[in-house]
Amino acid sequence: MTPGVPDEMRAWVVREERHGDPVTAMKLETVPVPRPGVGEVLLRVKAAGVNYNHVWACRGKPVSISQLHPDEPLHIGGSDAAGVVAAVGPGVRYWKVGDEVITHPNQSCGQCAACNGLEPLSCMHQKAWGFETSWGSFGQYARVQAQQLLPRPKRLSWAEAACYGLKLFTAYRMLFVSADVKPRDRVLVWGASGGLGSYAIQLCRAVSAVPICVVSSAEKESYCRTLGAELFIDRNDFPYLSDPTPSAGPTDGMRQFRRELRALTGGEDPEIVFEHVGAQTFPTSLFVARRLGKVVICGATSGYQLTFDARYLWMHQKQIVGSHGCNQHDATRANALVEQGVIKPTLTRTFGFEHAALAHQQVLEDPTTHGSYAIVVD
Repeated sequence: MTPGVPDEMRAWVVREERHGDPVTAMKLETVPVPRPGVGEVLLRVKAAGVNYNHVWACRGKPVSISQLHPDEPLHIGGSDAAGVVAAVGPGVRYWKVGDEVITHPNQSCGQCAACNGLEPLSCMHQKAWGFETSWGSFGQYARVQAQQLLPRPKRLSWAEAACYGLKLFTAYRMLFVSADVKPRDRVLVWGASGGLGSYAIQLCRAVSAVPICVVSSAEKESYCRTLGAELFIDRNDFPYLSDPTPSAGPTDGMRQFRRELRALTGGEDPEIVFEHVGAQTFPTSLFVARRLGKVVICGATSGYQLTFDARYLWMHQKQIVGSHGCNQHDATRANALVEQGVIKPTLTRTFGFEHAALAHQQVLEDPTTHGSYAIVVD
């Protein structure tokens, strides 16, 4: 092992036999420090970001650990990290021990045609680090591909640097690559005060697009206003959006939601709907998007079995666009916006390393959660 790197470390481990809520699934264990392979880097983690994907990993839904990585029963999650390069494997050219870095979560093989000319996210071996792989950021050391690294913006604390990667880079790709957002576009943002939504607001503002924010409390509206948002819909006023009856067409709740939306925009429907909630909102998302508009979706926290009235898809020539994570190019461009101060990390709470499970339980249970959480590892 590299001088100065111990043989063992503490890490928050999930094992398949204890799948469940984070407070029961995550246990602090002593495990071997991983060794970097070809093209890999060992990172001394200073802080780790909290994302909902680890709640899925804890619960084993929609897939279990044995399905995510059958050759490795130990799962150390965490898809965002800020830290210091502790060791480099063979073939690493652009990073050295001591570099201060953050990560993006996309891992790919780097050798196939998709990685070399098409799009690394279409690589058949593409995986989300810390979710579909182990040895993520919830340990004192993490093993990453060298291509996942980006320079840490110097003006940020370790916690600030760790909190935004997956969320900002995903939102950047959704809006700028998958949906091709333009100035003056109206963008309906579900869960606007959350991790993804809070960056969607800022990205819209950066290109003079207009975010229309769906929130569930006055406190969340107030938070979104600090990010520059001005238009809001209270989700509590529309409790029946999750009960679509596609065969009968849009529900009264969906039509009422569209009326509220049009009242805010002067009668215009959104060019883009920023969707990540899934079953509870997707029928409405497709219904309210304007003709030739796009619904861009990166996840489905409320359920991934989606129903909708397809007539509004083909007759109004709308598009449903799937968007998954980011590649290094996306992450580099988005990170530059942070370095320039255009995008600000939305860190709202920091937890000590010993409270990592509690942080994820709060994300799962606390309806007042907004912004981004980070865990200080060192």
